[in-house]
Amino acid sequence: MQQRVTSHTLLEQLEEFPVIAAVKSEAGLEKCLTCESRAVFVLYGDLVSIGGIAARIHEAGKAAIVHIDLIDGLSPREVAVDFIRTATAADGIISTRPALVGYARQSGLIAVQRFFVLDSLALQNVRKILAGDSADLIEILPGAMPKVISRIAASTSRPIIAGGLISDKEDVLCALGAGAVAISSTNEKVWLM
Repeated sequence: MQQRVTSHTLLEQLEEFPVIAAVKSEAGLEKCLTCESRAVFVLYGDLVSIGGIAARIHEAGKAAIVHIDLIDGLSPREVAVDFIRTATAADGIISTRPALVGYARQSGLIAVQRFFVLDSLALQNVRKILAGDSADLIEILPGAMPKVISRIAASTSRPIIAGGLISDKEDVLCALGAGAVAISSTNEKVWLM
C-alpha cells in the first residue's frame, strides 16, 4: 500500500491547485483521474468497491478522502474508520459526525468535518463543535456563501473547504477570497478551472 498523504501535504497541494474533485459515480471517478486536482472526495461506494476506488485515486497521484457517511455497508462507528484505515488506501475521511472525525484524526487519517450551514442555529453549532480539536479541516456547505465563510474563517484557525453549489469561476474566487483554502465540487467544469 502506498504511503498516505498527511494533512500538511494536502494543504501544500491545495495551495498549488485549490479545487478538490468530488465524485459520486464511476463516470465521475474516470474523469477526475486525469484532471489537475490533487485531491478527490469520494461520495459513493460500498464495502466491496471502496478499496479499489481509493487505490485508483492513489495510482493517479491524488489524495483519496472518503465520505464515510455515504459508503454503503459502513455504520457510524469507530470500526468504520478502522476499516477505511486498514483495508483501503484512503488518506482520510469526511463526516458530519464529530466523534468519527476525531477518531480518524487520532488514527492518523486526514479528518474533514463537514457542516451544513442552513441557518443561524447551524452556524452556532459549527462554532461549538470547532471549540474542540477533532478536525484537520472543515468543509462548509453550501460553499456559495462568502459572508458565512468569512465569519467562520475569522473564528477558527482550521483550514476551510467550501463545497456545494460552487458552479463557476466567480463562486470559486468568492469562496477563496472569503477565507476558504479550497473548494470541493462535483461539477466537472469547475475541476478544469
